[in-house]
Amino acid sequence: MQREAAKRAALNALKRARRSAEKAGVSLSEWEGEFLDSVGERVKTHGRAFADPEKGAPGQALSAMQGRKLKEITAKAKGEEPKRRWGRKKEE
Repeated sequence: MQREAAKRAALNALKRARRSAEKAGVSLSEWEGEFLDSVGERVKTHGRAFADPEKGAPGQALSAMQGRKLKEITAKAKGEEPKRRWGRKKEE
């Protein structure tokens, strides 16, 4: 039951990311579009988008990195500035 809920949540998040990008007029790169399509297909087919159990939590449909990429795509669709990684400061 929990696995089905995680599957639905992941599919909804993928659809929301694509819809918000289209609505905002933000064009996703070819890689980002392909990522959303392939992850969605794997979640529909297998219930989750990763095979190695060490890459994500047991009840989750997306791995940690897939979730992170989805957040980056969603932020891009919203027009937000990408967050700095690893504590790097912006050079001026």
